[in-house]
Amino acid sequence: MNLKLFQIDAFSDSVFGGNPAAVIPLDHWLPDETMQKIGMENNLSETAFFVKEKDHFHLRWFTPLSEVDLCGHATLATAYVIFNHLSFESSVIQFQSRSGILTVTKEKDLLTLDFPTDSIKQVEAPEALSRAFSTKPTECWKGKTDFMLVFDSDKDVYSASPDMRLINSLDARGVIITAKGKDVDFVSRFFAPQCGVDEDPVTGSAHTTLTPYWGNVLNKNKLSARQVSKRGGQLNCEWKNDRTLISGKAVTYMIGEITFPNDLLLMTID
Repeated sequence: MNLKLFQIDAFSDSVFGGNPAAVIPLDHWLPDETMQKIGMENNLSETAFFVKEKDHFHLRWFTPLSEVDLCGHATLATAYVIFNHLSFESSVIQFQSRSGILTVTKEKDLLTLDFPTDSIKQVEAPEALSRAFSTKPTECWKGKTDFMLVFDSDKDVYSASPDMRLINSLDARGVIITAKGKDVDFVSRFFAPQCGVDEDPVTGSAHTTLTPYWGNVLNKNKLSARQVSKRGGQLNCEWKNDRTLISGKAVTYMIGEITFPNDLLLMTID
C-alpha cells in the first residue's frame, strides 16, 4: 500500500519560505493511530489528510503529537494540491472539518481561506506565561485555544526567546505574540510546544485571533500581516465579523510516496 505525499510550502511564493505542510490524499480514512504515526514520522508542524466526499472534501490535521481542530497553513497547502495537482476545475473548494465548513477560493496564484473568527477576551496572564518572557507584554488575551500577548514594539516580537518549559505547562494549544508592524499592519510569532512544535513558522489559524484584535485597534477590516519566524510568511487578512479571510500563496517542494510495511498494512485493513 503506497500513499502519495505532497510537501507544500504555504504562505510563500518560493521554496524554503513560509510553513511546510505534508498533504496526503486518501480514498478512505486510515486508523487514527496510523495517521498520528505518519504525522510524527513527517515531523512537520502539520500533516493534512483528506478524503473526497461527493461535492466536498473531509479534512483532518495532525501535528507530531496530536490531532488539532483547525490549521490554516495545512488547509492552504491541501487546497494548493487539489487545485494544482489533482485537476480540480472549480475555483472554490469546500472542506468539512472539526471546525465546521471551511472554504478556499483560488484567484490566479492567490488562495483565500474562509475561517471562523476566534472569540477573544482580555485576561490576566497566568504566572507561568508572565515568567516565560523576559519583556513584559502590555496586554494578554485568551481565545478558544490560544493565549495572545501584545507587546509595545515589533522588536520585542522579533527578539523574544521564551521559556518553552513554562509555555508547555499552560492549558492552551499555544501562545501568540504580536505587535504593530512598521511596513505591515502587525507582526506575530506562535509557540506551541504542547503540540510538538516549539515555534510554528506561519500559523494561519492564529490570524483568526489576531485579525479581530488588530481590526479593532487599527479601525480597519483589511490588514497586512507578517509572521516573523526564521522562515517567515506573508498574509493578507480581512475581518468579516464572524468570519476571517486569510490569503496567501504556496509552492510545491516535494512529491513522494509513503510505503507501508505488511504489518502496518494489515493493521490499516483491520
